[in-house]
Amino acid sequence: MSGPQPAVVAGWYERARADPARVVLADLGDRRADNAAAFLRDEGLAVIVEPVVDPEDEACEPAAAVGLDPADPVVAATLLVRAGRADAAVAGATPPTAAVLRAGRRGLGGAPGVPAVRSGVLRVLPAGRPVTFGDCGVVPDPDAEQLASIAASSASTHAALTGDEPRVAMLSFSTKGSAEHPRVDKVRAATQLLHESEPDLVVDGELQFDAAWDAEVAEVKAPESAVAGRANVFVFPDLDSGNIAYKVTERLGGARAYGPLLQGLDGVLHDLSRGCSPSDMVDVAVIAGLMAGSSRG
Repeated sequence: MSGPQPAVVAGWYERARADPARVVLADLGDRRADNAAAFLRDEGLAVIVEPVVDPEDEACEPAAAVGLDPADPVVAATLLVRAGRADAAVAGATPPTAAVLRAGRRGLGGAPGVPAVRSGVLRVLPAGRPVTFGDCGVVPDPDAEQLASIAASSASTHAALTGDEPRVAMLSFSTKGSAEHPRVDKVRAATQLLHESEPDLVVDGELQFDAAWDAEVAEVKAPESAVAGRANVFVFPDLDSGNIAYKVTERLGGARAYGPLLQGLDGVLHDLSRGCSPSDMVDVAVIAGLMAGSSRG
């Protein structure tokens, strides 16, 4: 939790100190979570909430109705957020992602009008440039409607955490008709749905990654695109490509990862890798607090 920080991360810390959120760390008791909690408190980055709910508390009623055990710290964390006693929750250093998702789906429920829970990952490249990938951890094979929703949420997350205008590339193995396949049709359909539902969002597809990223390639493959060569949000057509890409970017490209960040829940709950460090937990807790900021007014 020391050493130089990318500028965007330093900005998160500054915003968090100005208005600390109440964050439940569901993994308290684990050494990493305890260290993260101490740092968050000492630095004024968050108000730490214990993941405990009295079984007689009325906040437990939603859990009983959907078969959840309120004694489970992850479940308790979601109940505290649902009851308004915490602004956000972070879990997953000890339980698997499936348990975090189950508690989130049943304890918080889905956000109104959102077809599926999904995740995004914000990456900060070695030169300091932030980019967002979606979905990298939840939906194996999204349909066109789900893919459009993933793109909209990923764009919103990118804007909230970076302050940059999102420029969304709907990725494929085809660029602007260079190939024909039902998988390409899905990406085209999702892009059209976005143009209709999010008319102010800068989005284009279908685009291959090189066309979305490299300005010189974009001039050849998609010269009229407002996104090609300038994208900062990359939406993958399936979980295979998204998960592989974000790990390759980290391991071979040296990018720093923040997330996966769960999206589409009716409340803020973020997942952690079970291999996470205390620093990872601090960063995700800070992000969770910032994402909850709009609902706190």
